[in-house]
Amino acid sequence: MNDTVLVERRDDGVALVTLNRPESLNAMNTDLSDALRATLADLAADDAVRCVALTGQGRAFCAGGDVKSMRERSRQEGIGPDGEYHTDVAIRAMQDRQLETSGLLHTMPKPTVALVNGYAIGAGFCFALACDVRLCSEKAKFGMAFRNVGLPGDFGGSYFLPRVVGQGLAREIFFGGEVIDAERAHAIGLANRVYPADDFLAEGLAYAGRLAQGPTKALGRMKANLNRSGEGVGLEEVLMSEAINTRMSRDDHDHAGAVEAFIRGDKPVFSGR
Repeated sequence: MNDTVLVERRDDGVALVTLNRPESLNAMNTDLSDALRATLADLAADDAVRCVALTGQGRAFCAGGDVKSMRERSRQEGIGPDGEYHTDVAIRAMQDRQLETSGLLHTMPKPTVALVNGYAIGAGFCFALACDVRLCSEKAKFGMAFRNVGLPGDFGGSYFLPRVVGQGLAREIFFGGEVIDAERAHAIGLANRVYPADDFLAEGLAYAGRLAQGPTKALGRMKANLNRSGEGVGLEEVLMSEAINTRMSRDDHDHAGAVEAFIRGDKPVFSGR
């Protein structure tokens, strides 16, 4: 593992993941991409981690792809077993990178929180969108800058953004590429909460800590239900998802303990089991 991604496993069950290329505004190069993929896979499989919080070192959350390295990486990813470049090989490699970052933030069975400290541009914007909740510093700025380098966008932005702000605004944001400040981000529903810069990290981690102390398995199934409803399926399919996940949760230690606490008039304490 390289040092482009830092991980702090906190006592409250939160894993704080920090993108650590501040000199490049945490732009994604091969090292950071590989480290983030490995880190997220590890945290998703770790039952002791009950919430994943993602942020950036310095004045940016993530400024998107490292333009200087993008062309070479694209070329290298497309090299097949015969030593020649193949477009289909490059496409599969890129799909894997997307599934193992944005895809996993969206689907891992525990809450994911984007702590957007500064610029979240391009792929960085998409990582924030892939998280369940976006908590922002007053210095946060969002932008889909793909148009500026003649690209249509990746890492799930065209899936997530319309679901957050609607198709009309999503198209405006993609086509125009303008930067959105924290105030407007909150007004259009991109930011769940905005905090003063000096209080931002403490407030964001406190919020993530409250999620981490919840009924983790139930929250994961709740997330699965919400993801299912966002896929455009009908009511019957969503009701089936709710029925399956509710029945599974009835066997959880947390559910049994919460029922007992309710009967006693006590506040439940969840262990994530």
